[in-house]
Amino acid sequence: MTDTPTEPAPARESLASLLGGRKGAIDASLPPVAFVAGWLATGSSIGWGALTAIVVSVAVGAFRLVRGDKARAVVVSLAAVVAAALIALHTGRAEDFFLIQLLSNVASALLWAASIVVRWPLLGVVVGFALGQKTRWRKDPALLKAYSRASWIWVFLQYTLRVLVYGSLWWAGEVVALGVARTVLSWPLVAVTVAVSGWVLYRTLPENHPGLRHPRPR
Repeated sequence: MTDTPTEPAPARESLASLLGGRKGAIDASLPPVAFVAGWLATGSSIGWGALTAIVVSVAVGAFRLVRGDKARAVVVSLAAVVAAALIALHTGRAEDFFLIQLLSNVASALLWAASIVVRWPLLGVVVGFALGQKTRWRKDPALLKAYSRASWIWVFLQYTLRVLVYGSLWWAGEVVALGVARTVLSWPLVAVTVAVSGWVLYRTLPENHPGLRHPRPR
C-alpha cells in the first residue's frame, strides 16, 4: 500500500508586501519635524514653525506628484498640515500642532475596534480591497476570524499606543518630544504593527488554508 503524496502547503505572502505604504508614512512625518525645527530655530515662534511645516509639506507633495502619487492624497496631506498649523496659531500653543494627529488616532482606534465587533474587521477590508476581492473574504469563516484577531493588533499596538504617548506629551506641553514621537511612531511603528498582525493572521489560519487570495466559502 503506497502513501498518497500530500500537497505542499501554499506559499503565504507577507502582509507587508500586500499593504506597503512605508514611503507615505515617512513623508507624513517630515512636516511635524519641520514644525519643531522651525519653532526651535526661531525662539519658539509658532508662526515660523507653521510656515516651515507648510513649506516642507508643499515640497513633499510636489515630490509625491512627480513620483506618480494621486493628487487627491497630496492635497489631503497638505490640508492636514495647514489645519494643524492654523490650530496652533489660533490657540497660541505649539503642542496643538499635534492635536489633529492625536484626535485622528483616537478616532482610528474606535473605528477599528467597532469594525471587529460588527464582524467587518478593517484589516480584512483593506487587504480584500488590495487583492480585488471586494467582500468575498467575509464568506470564509477562517479568514474572518484571522482578520478579526489581527485587527486587534492595530487597535492596541498602533492606535492606542499613539494615543497614550501623544496624549501624555500633549498634556505636558512637550513640543520637542511630540516631534520625536511623531517620527518614531510613524513608519517604524507601522512596520512593527504589520509584522505582528501578519504573524497573528497566519497563526490563526489553518495550516491547509489556501491563503489570503483564495477565500473558502463556508
